[in-house]
Amino acid sequence: MGISVILQSFGLAVGQLSDAQFRRVFLIGIGLSLALLIGATAGFSWFIEWVTPEEAWLPVLGEVRWLNDLLSWGAAFLLAFLSIFLMVPVASAITSMFLDDVADAVEGVHYPDLPPAHRTSFGDALRDTVNFLGVLIGANLLAIVLYLLFAPAAIFIFWALNGFLLGREYYTMAAIRRVGRKRAKALRRENFGTIWLAGILMAMPLSVPLLNLLIPILGAATFTHLFHLLPQGEANAQYRPR
Repeated sequence: MGISVILQSFGLAVGQLSDAQFRRVFLIGIGLSLALLIGATAGFSWFIEWVTPEEAWLPVLGEVRWLNDLLSWGAAFLLAFLSIFLMVPVASAITSMFLDDVADAVEGVHYPDLPPAHRTSFGDALRDTVNFLGVLIGANLLAIVLYLLFAPAAIFIFWALNGFLLGREYYTMAAIRRVGRKRAKALRRENFGTIWLAGILMAMPLSVPLLNLLIPILGAATFTHLFHLLPQGEANAQYRPR
């Protein structure tokens, strides 16, 4: 059942791109994701140029004046590569910002009979986002050891780790609006395997430049559907958190 309900959820998310409300949030999400990556690239390139002297002496080549330009351009290409990894925290941040808007658009079309959802306060959302980003960054820094030890399998380790973290976070954010924090955690444990697999299937395109810009909002919509389509989701959707 796991893979079929995940693919159904993703198909419903993609199918809603024709909806004006959903498309607006989707395009804003792409724009902000791109802006964050461009800003990081520009800032990193500027930093490299700032710390590199205009003139340097190199063995064999002697005095050179083009080193800072070379490093600046090299840094830009390096950061383009690193965007594969940077898009994971970017996706988390974008989703935290737009989850309610995405879920409202999804539920308004596909689940119109549900009562109004509980909207997470800005303070709680900010706290959850900061906490999750800390866990995400810390886990990936520790995973560098595994990447180096098992280099041929590094991409699979990356997908498995970030799939677990992203699936856990996306599902919790989608569920908490309907069933409260405590029940959301219980449902997450009950559907652990499906949620992890859905997270992996989201982490995979996040590692593909340009394609990864489409994933944050589509991921939020997919996990909104996933919450409702899993057996426990529909039965508990009427629960109103206090």
